Parts: sequence; structure tokens; C-alpha cells
Amino acid sequence: MTQTIAPDTAIRSTALGAAAALSVVAIWATWLITMRYSKIGVLTPLDLSLLRFGVPALVLAPFLRRTGLWPRRAGTVPLVLMIVGAGAPFFQVAAFGLLATPASAAGVLLPGTMPLATALIGMLILGERPDGLRKIGMLSILLGGLLLLLGTSAETSLTWRSYLVLPFGATLWAIYTHAFRKTGLGAFEAGALICFWSTVINLALIPVLGSNMLVAPASEIALQLVPQALLSGLLATIFYGSAVRMLGGTKAAAYTAITPVAAAIGGALLLGELVNGVTITATVVTALGVLLSTGLLSRGGR
Repeated sequence: MTQTIAPDTAIRSTALGAAAALSVVAIWATWLITMRYSKIGVLTPLDLSLLRFGVPALVLAPFLRRTGLWPRRAGTVPLVLMIVGAGAPFFQVAAFGLLATPASAAGVLLPGTMPLATALIGMLILGERPDGLRKIGMLSILLGGLLLLLGTSAETSLTWRSYLVLPFGATLWAIYTHAFRKTGLGAFEAGALICFWSTVINLALIPVLGSNMLVAPASEIALQLVPQALLSGLLATIFYGSAVRMLGGTKAAAYTAITPVAAAIGGALLLGELVNGVTITATVVTALGVLLSTGLLSRGGR
């Protein structure tokens, strides 16, 4: 017997999923800008990672009672990939690239390429077969990257850290997306596990990388506390997982196409970063390419 979902329930679920996905876009754009701002402070990437995962680990600790510290039902490999893809390892990779990249370019190269990486993993590993629109979308993303290269001024020229490290970070997040779906965990449960194990990793790295947390001005810590701990570490993780559960991975990923444009506008308004016509075109072309590459506009939707 086929189970039928009531129209009102389906509409409500779609609306909530869309709201969660759009919230992630806003948070990611804010995070990109604050990561660039952190370059002028004394807090290290490890300090920011401690804030991003440590505070949410405390908030989400009750959910660990439900899953345990290492739930066997989720599978060892998916759990490891989930923690690496969205936890402390991802953060260190992303921070290394972001600190050398303007917010406008970072929006294209990190969250902007994440759905493309997700699609490629699906094709090469999971056997997915994209249709014509999705292939056009992938080519559009490549075109957007070339336009971005042309539109970057001499003062903000991109290096290998931007073009290699940030797409690698996007690939890690794409791996997390697939792994999260495999675990069968809820958004709060997955968030609790990611934040707990990331905190363990961060604490283990202090003797190796060092920390300025104890000598940093309280004002700087307070400035990073909201975007890192509350927004990126806690809310974005929960919202993204909820969007994937309510919309499906393809539709949830499609909303990240808006992030490059939001990051470019925010970088220009808040950091005074130069954004010319070619750069704007690059962000729009890439955003449209990501939208097509997710398959949202293809027949069958998901």
C-alpha cells in the first residue's frame, strides 16, 4: 500500500525546508565575511574552530545521550566522513583558503562549488547520471571561475590557496552531505556528534598549533562568538541537516547558489572589497550554474 502525504503537510515541509536552506545561505555569507575580518585580529584559525564547535558541543550535549559518542547504527565510515567533511578538519582547510581570498571570490570557490562537488561525487562514486541541464550547470560553474579570474584586480589577485584549497574544502562538505544521508541521523544528532568530536580534535591540536584564546581581547572573542559559535557552528549545521531531510539533498544544495552573490555584496558593503562588473557577472553565472547542476529545474525535480 502506497503512503500518501497530505498536500498541507507537503507544503508545510517544503516551506520549512526552504526557510532552513535560506537561513544557511545567510549564515554562510556572514561567516565568509567574518573569516576575512579575523585576519586582522589575534585569534588563530584553531581558536575560531574552538569557538565554532566547542560552544555548540555544550548546547547539543543532551543529544549525545540518545546516540552515544559513536553510534554503531550510523556506520563507522559515514561517521568519519561526516566529521571530517563538516567538522574541525574542514574548518582548518577552509580557513587556510579563506584568509587569502576576498569574500566575493570565496563565495564562488567554496559554497558556490559545493553542489558541483556533490554532483561529481554522485556521478563518479554513486553512479548518478546527470541530464542535459545539470551538465550545462557544471559548465557554467567552470565559466564563472574563469570570469572570476579575469575580474580580479591586481590588489586582490588570487593565489593557489584560493583556487585549490577552497574547492577542496567544498569537496569535503559535499562528502559530508552524502555521508550524513547515509547515517540516517537527525540534524540535531549529527550536529552533536560533529561538534563533540571536532572539539576533541581541536583540543588535541593546541600543543601543535598553539592558541591565542587566553591573550586575545575579550572584544575580539565576543565579536567572533556569534558568527562562529551560534550561527555557523550551531544553527547552520542544524538548518542544513534539516533542509536535506525536508527537501532532499538536491533541492537543499540548490539554495547555496545564492551564497556567492550574498558574500560579494556583503564583502563590498562591510569590508570595502572591490567588486567590478566582471566579478558580478562571474558570481551570477556561477550561481545559475550551481542551480542547474543540482537538477532542481530538471524533470523529476530531485
